Amino acid sequence: MEIFANIINYVIAMGPSVMLPIVLAILSVAVGVSVGKSIRSGLMVGVGFVGLGLIVGMMNEQLGPAATAMSQNFGLTLSVVDVGWPGASPITWATKIATVAIPIAIAVNLIMLFFKLTRVINIDIWNIWHMTFTGAIAYTATGSFAIGVVGVIVHAVIAYKLGDLWAPLMKDYFELDGLTVPHGTSAYMAPVACFTDWVMEKIPGINKIDFTADTLHEKVGVLAEPIVIGGVLGAVVGFLAGYDAKLALQLGVKMSAVMVLMPKVVKCIMDGLLPLSERAKEVLTKKYGGNSEFYIGLDPAILLGDAQVVTTGLIFIPLTILIAIIVPGNVILPFGDLATIGFFIAIAVAVHKGNLFRSLISGVVIMYFTIWVANKTIGWVTQMGIATNSISPDTQIAALDQGGCPITYVYTEMFMSGKDMFALILVAAVYVFCWFFAVKLSRQRAAALKAREVAAQ
Repeated sequence: MEIFANIINYVIAMGPSVMLPIVLAILSVAVGVSVGKSIRSGLMVGVGFVGLGLIVGMMNEQLGPAATAMSQNFGLTLSVVDVGWPGASPITWATKIATVAIPIAIAVNLIMLFFKLTRVINIDIWNIWHMTFTGAIAYTATGSFAIGVVGVIVHAVIAYKLGDLWAPLMKDYFELDGLTVPHGTSAYMAPVACFTDWVMEKIPGINKIDFTADTLHEKVGVLAEPIVIGGVLGAVVGFLAGYDAKLALQLGVKMSAVMVLMPKVVKCIMDGLLPLSERAKEVLTKKYGGNSEFYIGLDPAILLGDAQVVTTGLIFIPLTILIAIIVPGNVILPFGDLATIGFFIAIAVAVHKGNLFRSLISGVVIMYFTIWVANKTIGWVTQMGIATNSISPDTQIAALDQGGCPITYVYTEMFMSGKDMFALILVAAVYVFCWFFAVKLSRQRAAALKAREVAAQ
C-alpha cells in the first residue's frame, strides 16, 4: 500500500503539464494513433499547460497583492483567508484518501461508460483532486475512511454527469467539438447560472439586454477589443488597490497580455488533443454505433481562451470582495482564487451565450452562494490542513474553490448528526432545483445544434 501511495504521489508531483501529456500519449497509442503523432500530441498539450501555468502564475503574482491591497483599502476585517486552489490542491493530495482516489475515479468513469451512464472520457487526471477533496473532507470530518471513499465516488459520478450536461454548450458556444469540462467550479456552479438565466428571460426589459465584447466592438470600435478591455480593467484594479499610476498601468499591460496570450495557449492544447479526439470518436462510433457521441473531459482552463470569460473574470476581482462584504456572517477574505475567478463563471458565460450582462448577474449569485457555503466548511478545511501538517494548529483557512462546493458540503454534512440541518436542506434543495434547469437548457442547446447540423446538410 505504501509503495502504491508513493507511486501515486510521485506522478501527482509531476503536475498537470507532465501528467496530461503522458496520459494523452498512452491513450492515443491505445486507440490506434501512431507513436510519433501520440508523442507530439502529448508534448503539444504539455506546452499548452506550461503556457497556462505561466499566465495563471503571472495573474496570481500580479493580481494577488492587488486583491490584498483592495481589501485593506476597503477596511475589511475578514479573519479567515481563502487559500484558493493553489493552496487546497496540495493539501488534498497529502491526505490518505489521495492514495486511492485516482484509481477509484478512473474506475467510476469506466463503469459508467460501460453501462452507458455517461459519454465523458475524462483524461484530466490532475483535476481528480476535486473529487478527492470531497472524500478527504468527509474523512477528516467523520474519521471514516469508507465514508471518504464513497465521497470520491459520489463526486465523480456527479462530475461525469455534469460533463454530459455541458457538452452541447462546449460545442455551441466555445466551438469545442468532442470536448467537455466535467469538473471544477465551472462545472458544478453552472446549474445556478441556468436558473438565473431562466429568471432573467421571464423579466420584461431585462430579457432584452444583450451585450458582449463583440457587440461593444461594433459600437465603440477598437476600445472594445480584448487587449484594450484587459488593459483598462487591469489598470482599474490597480487604482482600486491604491497603486500609483506607474504600477497600475503596468498591471493593465500585463492583463492585456493575458487577454492576447491565453487564446493562443489554449489553441496549443486543442491542437494536441485533436488526434486523440478524432481517433477515439472513430473507435467508439464503430463500437457503439453512429448515434453515440463521446466527449473528452478536460481542465476548465481551456475555457479561459474566450474573451468574454476573461473579461467577466477580471470584473469579478473587485466585485467578489464587495460580495464578501454583504454575505451575512461571512468571515472569509477572498484571496487565493481571485486571480482565477474566471473558472467560477466560465460555463455560466456559455449558458448566457456570451451575454456579459447576464453573466455578471449570475456570477454575483454564484459567488454569493460559493462564499456562503465556504463559510460552512472552514472548520473541515482547517482540520484537514492541520492533519496533513500543511498549516499550524492555531491557523484557520478557507477555500472558495471546492470548499464552497455544494456537493462536498451536502455530502459531508449528511454524516454530522444534524448539526446544521437547515443549511444542509437549503443547499441541497437549491442545488437540485437548479439542476433541473440545467438539464432543460442542455437539451435545448443539443436540439438546436442538431437542427442546425441537419439544415446545413
